[in-house]
Amino acid sequence: MKLSANSVLFGGFDMKTAFEQMARAGYDGIELSAIDGMSEHLVLDRWQEVAPEIKRLATEYDLELLAMEQPSQDAAKMEKAFQAAVEIGIPIINCGPGGKSGDEASLQQSIDTLGGLAAKAEKYGVTLCAKAHVGASIYNTPTTLQLMEAITSPAFGIDMDPSHIHRAGENPVEAIAAVISRVKHVHIRDCKGRQQNPGKPEEQANGRGDIDLVGYIRVLHENGYNGPLDLEIIGAKEYDLVRCGMIAAESRGHMQACLQACGAR
Repeated sequence: MKLSANSVLFGGFDMKTAFEQMARAGYDGIELSAIDGMSEHLVLDRWQEVAPEIKRLATEYDLELLAMEQPSQDAAKMEKAFQAAVEIGIPIINCGPGGKSGDEASLQQSIDTLGGLAAKAEKYGVTLCAKAHVGASIYNTPTTLQLMEAITSPAFGIDMDPSHIHRAGENPVEAIAAVISRVKHVHIRDCKGRQQNPGKPEEQANGRGDIDLVGYIRVLHENGYNGPLDLEIIGAKEYDLVRCGMIAAESRGHMQACLQACGAR
């Protein structure tokens, strides 16, 4: 497994700072944030302008470009995301499931939209992933299994985030085992409690919450998963650099310890 972090943790800073801090913390790679309002990193409306700088920074800091997060299902925006991914060399695009929980029509619409986007991803030669998300149409294991059954494209995979599964009232260790056959990306963070939001950024740091992340990573390892483990910490845009750097380093150390505990490193 490759240890990585989403640049959104450093959303209040430029891309160079995000790359530099993650390299210092010892990560293997980076997931680029293309999340409007949370960062000014991979801005898709001017991706041709920023693409050369992203490739240069990846080389300078020896960080593998493992994924991109672009939450919208907007067709035009996703087209730009696919184009940028091909040019920059990013293999995985993570997007949100959309819709609302407990609404069958909303669930079906999300499945149909994601299926169409997966077909486009296949043409571009990249992988589209979506994850269960609190409040969305796909929010737990049963709805994730429905999504897996409906979309059979090899260019589609499941992105698993234990914090969302935890807040859906499930056991993330059992949940990851149920869907592991289609998992192609993992967003990882901790969570205290089962409230709607994931908590303060420092409470999302791995090891600070209630989730059995050792057990979660053990299931990944035992099933041969060798993709990204991407730390995704949101809400730190107003934090100073020291606070962001501490969260990145602390979480990376916990991820490494989890891998060692289950014999993956």
